[in-house]
Amino acid sequence: MTQRDTSNLLYAVRSHHYYPPITVRLCCARFSHTLGESFKETVADSEADVDQVCASIEDFSIEAQTNAEPKTTSPTANRKQGEENTPGSSSNEAGDSSAVCSDGTENTPEEDENNKLSLISWNVDGLDEEEQPERARGLCSYLISHSPDVVLLQELIQPYTRFMKKRLADNYVFIEGGKEGYFIGMMLKKSRVTLLDSEIVAYPTSRMMRNLLVAQVLFKGQKFCFMMSHFESCKANAGERMRQLRLVIRRMAKMPDDVTVLFGGDTNLRDAEVAKVGLPDSCDVWEVLGEPEHCRYTWDTHANTNNDHRYKSRFRFDRLYLRRAAADGVPQLEPHSMALIGLEKLKCGRYTSDHWGIHCTFSAQ
Repeated sequence: MTQRDTSNLLYAVRSHHYYPPITVRLCCARFSHTLGESFKETVADSEADVDQVCASIEDFSIEAQTNAEPKTTSPTANRKQGEENTPGSSSNEAGDSSAVCSDGTENTPEEDENNKLSLISWNVDGLDEEEQPERARGLCSYLISHSPDVVLLQELIQPYTRFMKKRLADNYVFIEGGKEGYFIGMMLKKSRVTLLDSEIVAYPTSRMMRNLLVAQVLFKGQKFCFMMSHFESCKANAGERMRQLRLVIRRMAKMPDDVTVLFGGDTNLRDAEVAKVGLPDSCDVWEVLGEPEHCRYTWDTHANTNNDHRYKSRFRFDRLYLRRAAADGVPQLEPHSMALIGLEKLKCGRYTSDHWGIHCTFSAQ
């Protein structure tokens, strides 16, 4: 850790301008041995605040959650192809609408929908302490409403996972990419997905505790490999981000031919970085669906007001990559629809996260 890094981190702690208290606490746990006792004393009050917020998440009444549950909606129900939902609209119910992009296939009967694979990928911004209880409840409401087969979550903290397990453990298997600080996590619907094995793959040069979570599963009798990650953040870390992308591409390519591979997460990638690394053909799910504009930006500080950013920006940080199975007789998985979720403000006036989530469905051909 350089002297400049130390100075920047101390400034962040003292001002709380760049990082919320819970982020400061995580930094303290990681760097206190470097900065000494003065650093620990600086964050003491912040730690007490964080403990109080985390306790409030876990103390939610299940009955209160149930009474506030939204209606279940399908991302393709009652919508014309290309119809947009305007980010920033207010709603008393999480999960009541989403911006949808589709491959143009008409709605199918319920039995055909049952054969589709559904997935949600979302950076839930657990590091933000503002209105954490209601935002955690909003997250669970979205998951219950959409009932995806696979959930890929980034920036989780232990209070979030404990709260979700209280509500969703009967229906989902939870796999965590870490236990301390902030981490990634995967959820697999028990009635639809069978977990065979999982592993955590470290990024050797990550300075932000980032890693790759891999799960081998069966879905409808077919072999799948789900991968997820949260790549290195900030523009200055493009080199590390591209190293992480290369590792993921290599891991996807090495899977057996009879296995379908799906990767998702908050990649923090810029288009220029992806171009430098290069992707296999027909890999990026958003591109396969025709690059619909209203599903492009998952990070949009023009519309999402959770954080007061002085300079506004929009990026496609959250991405899904697909490597189809190549073995004879194995059904080919194809993207069917994509929707942005989390576009509605909660009653507290904030969004569930500073990222929009991605809800995607796939069909076998």
